[in-house]
Amino acid sequence: MPTKKPSPTVLAVIPARGGSKGVPAKNLAPVAGIPLVGRAVRACLGAVGVTDVVVSTDDHAIAAAARSFGAEAVQRPAAIAGDTATSESAVLHALDAFEATAGRTADVVLLVQCTSPFLTSAEVAEAVARIVDGEADTAFTAAPSHGFLWKEKADGATGVNHDKAHRPRRQDREPEYLETGAVYAMDAAGFRTHGHRFFGRTALVVTDPARVLEIDDPHDLARAKALAPLLDEPATPGFSDVDAVVLDFDGTQTDDRVHLDAEGREFVSAHRGDGLGIAALRRAGLPVLILSTEQNPVVAARARKLRIPVLHGIDRKDLALKEWCEAEGIDPARVLYAGNDVNDLPCFHLVGWPVAVGSAHDSVRAAARAVTVTPGGFGAIREIAAWLLGPELNTPTTTPAE
Repeated sequence: MPTKKPSPTVLAVIPARGGSKGVPAKNLAPVAGIPLVGRAVRACLGAVGVTDVVVSTDDHAIAAAARSFGAEAVQRPAAIAGDTATSESAVLHALDAFEATAGRTADVVLLVQCTSPFLTSAEVAEAVARIVDGEADTAFTAAPSHGFLWKEKADGATGVNHDKAHRPRRQDREPEYLETGAVYAMDAAGFRTHGHRFFGRTALVVTDPARVLEIDDPHDLARAKALAPLLDEPATPGFSDVDAVVLDFDGTQTDDRVHLDAEGREFVSAHRGDGLGIAALRRAGLPVLILSTEQNPVVAARARKLRIPVLHGIDRKDLALKEWCEAEGIDPARVLYAGNDVNDLPCFHLVGWPVAVGSAHDSVRAAARAVTVTPGGFGAIREIAAWLLGPELNTPTTTPAE
């Protein structure tokens, strides 16, 4: 029988320096609850054909984040970690380090940029396939464009890619392509020979122009956060992704309204379905905590009813959450935190699964990794429990509600 040809080794290298002038700690900035370096790692790990993912960095926090998402981290020397260092130098160093450690030679090497937050695994896989299948020596993502480009000269503006006296319709023009900067794939041996990302025959991986965004300044980051709910594939955690569930109270387990009687006593409305969901989580062995800013007897009373612990009257919810995780021996990266308003954002930045209820403030929805369909106070917690424990929670049951 003929010997089966071994699968090629495809190494994705993600350069991620710690220093950034435009956006401090840019590569750790969260978009939809995931740091930029984590989004790049996920795109590579999910791509067919990629066998190994390495983050090249000079920053310990970035290295830790890379490992938490499943990549290896390579310490980048200071000589190639400054503002003037090229991406090629980082890729070559990471390629050498990988081959020396793994004892394997890479057949294809990728340069993947953290600053392109909407890169998809499908695009990475297509870039790999172009090289592995022998169609090209290099490939990169590019977006089609029919725009008319101009440049200014001393005697006035002139067309770059068109005759300004002739204005053909869009459908009568062949598209041109804008390099997105998201991913570059290269034959590894050719890259070593040429030392550059373009050599030999080059192929385009055509991407949706709506997904093209490169983060260079705070405005770009704000746009990415606003676009993430529209462009990201909906993602919800499963039971294996989470070790604990922490819940805000007002606006998350209630509809955020307060009813007052003549003596000033407060009343809120809670959803029985949420109680059923919390009871199911408790039975499944997941620790559940209520964490609230409000010092209100109704919060403690609801926690007693649900038979779960509560921390309320908390000014710094993120510090309280961190201390609770340390006391319980729980990794914050394995915590699901559900909230609805801006005082929940520090906790969102601490945990691995920040979740916004459907009625949450826009800034909270933008920072969330997942968003419930259900508004707070109308069964959003039951919806979260169904993500973790299965859709059977959405069917009628004889289990008493809490």
